Parts: sequence; structure tokens; C-alpha cells
Amino acid sequence: MQSTPRAGILGTGSYVPEHEITNEDLERRVPGATAEWISRKTLIEARRFAAPDEATSDLAIRAAGAALQDAGIAADRVDYLIVSTSTGDSPQPPTASLVQHALGAHRAAAFDINVVCAGFVFGLALAESLVAVRPDAVVLVVAADVYSRILDFDDRRTAILFGDGAGAAVVGAVPASYGMVDVELVTRGDAHELIHVKAGGSRLPASAETLAEGGHFFRMNGRGVRDFVMAGVPPVLHDLLKRAGVTAEEVDHFVPHQANGVMLQELVEAAGLTRARTHLVLDRYGNTGSASAAIALDAAARSGALRDRDLVLIAGFGGGMSVGAALLRWYAA
Repeated sequence: MQSTPRAGILGTGSYVPEHEITNEDLERRVPGATAEWISRKTLIEARRFAAPDEATSDLAIRAAGAALQDAGIAADRVDYLIVSTSTGDSPQPPTASLVQHALGAHRAAAFDINVVCAGFVFGLALAESLVAVRPDAVVLVVAADVYSRILDFDDRRTAILFGDGAGAAVVGAVPASYGMVDVELVTRGDAHELIHVKAGGSRLPASAETLAEGGHFFRMNGRGVRDFVMAGVPPVLHDLLKRAGVTAEEVDHFVPHQANGVMLQELVEAAGLTRARTHLVLDRYGNTGSASAAIALDAAARSGALRDRDLVLIAGFGGGMSVGAALLRWYAA
């Protein structure tokens, strides 16, 4: 009897803009921030900002094209296109429709999701469910954000953290011993005030008043987010690994959302993942929102670090507040 195939990652891609912003650049722009302080508090040394003529869809298109090329799959073979972003090109249409058109993925059903920095993992979970329904389906998951457009550079707590970028993964059927082992998705709506952009939606439509009040800027309660992550993420990872029958010591690679380097060091210890290789790109790119775990995954894959059958744990956490984790057996054939 032939085993039922699983959903797995067939290819990855990423793209970051050319314009690099160093800590020294921010020292000159952000009141109260020094290059040394930024590095010590975050382990971030630089990040990339989109050019004036670059929008989220432009970054997403580049990352998606790289992932399709890596997978050896033509755009017109894609059945579903998921774009995770909280900084779409505009409120309507979905950014995914722009990406679909530019790629030539004309047969793909395209839609956006917004789970802020947990979005890439939520997208992978959706892709797995679509492949479960249609085992021959090809799903392109893209995560892209342009946070430089919504930062308040007078707020050193947030302005130093974020950069722009996009990452992507092609998901499809792989042999039964590979691919997605399990996923865990959690949302804590009671903590939604920790991260927000107040204005620009139906409750506070854009106006001269909301603009003057800075309501369109990204806001974050940094200490509250850290407390949420340290208290909430390790149990999610523990529950996922326990259900999968895997110990933390058996995980080969940990690919987390690239929020803050110091906090990630503490998270690795708290989750018992010290034996896994943690993949970080935040020193070069900062926190790129929902794209960050996808960019780190692509970097790990292209470096050759991910070997056939390695256990890879991907984790995202962000506004909502939401946490997503995916455990997969890497398919390198």
C-alpha cells in the first residue's frame, strides 16, 4: 500500500532592498539612540529600506520568483498564492492579486492574510491544508512587509528594530517520510493592544486629525511584547513537539521570527532548544515583520545548512497577539 504524501517545502526565496541603513545612520535620525545602544539591546547592526518606488508587492514578486526558480516550478503551475503582509500596497485590492499578475500565475487563487509577524507560519499551515485537500496542488506562500513606511523615527523603541524585506516558500507534495510533521497556531486577542497601528481602518479612518496625531505609525509596547513572548511562545513549542513525539534535543534547526537578538537568545534557552542550530539574519536585516522567518529559512537553505531529513522548527509571533510554529522534516532531494 502506497503512503499518502505530505505537504513539504519544495523551494525557498527571498529579497531585501538595496538601500542599507546602519545603526550609525539611525543614530543621526532617532533621538536618544546611539549605534552602540542599538547593537547592545538588539544585536541588529543594519537593515534595508525600500526605495521610494518600491512597495510591498515589488518585494514579494522578487522573493516569489526566486522561490519558484529554486523549486523548478513555473508560475502558471501555481494553484494557490498566499501573501502574508500587514503593510499591503493599499487597502484594496489584495496585494496577492498584484503579485499573481506580475508573476504570470494566472491560474492561482490569490489572497492576503494578516497575522503580522506570525503570518509566514500561518501561511504554511494554510498551504498544508490545501495540499491535504488537493495532493497535486502547488501553493506559493509569500511573506512581505515594508515597515519603514509606518515607523515613527522619534520613537527609539520601534524605529531601531525594523527593516523591509520578503521571503517565500513553494509548498507541495513530498514523500510521506518528509514534510510537515505538525503545526500549532495560537491567538491571544486579549493582548491585541501590545502591537497596533491605530488609524487608517474603519474605526479611525484616515483624516487630517489622525495624521497629525501620528495614528498611522506602528506602535509597540516593547516590555509587554517581551513578556508575552517569554511566557507564551515556549509552551506553544513544547505542545507542538510533544504532540509530534519529538524532544527539543532532537530538533536540528530553529528558524524564529527575527524580532530582537537578545530576546531570541533568552527564548532559545527557555524553550530548551540550545542543541538546535538557530538561524539568524537580523544582524543584517533587522526585523522584517512576517518576512523575517521566511528570509532566515531561505538563507539557511541556500547556505546548505539544511540537510535531507533534518528536523526544522519554524516559529513566528507578533501582533494580535499570535504565535505560530511548524515542525517539518526537510526535503532536500
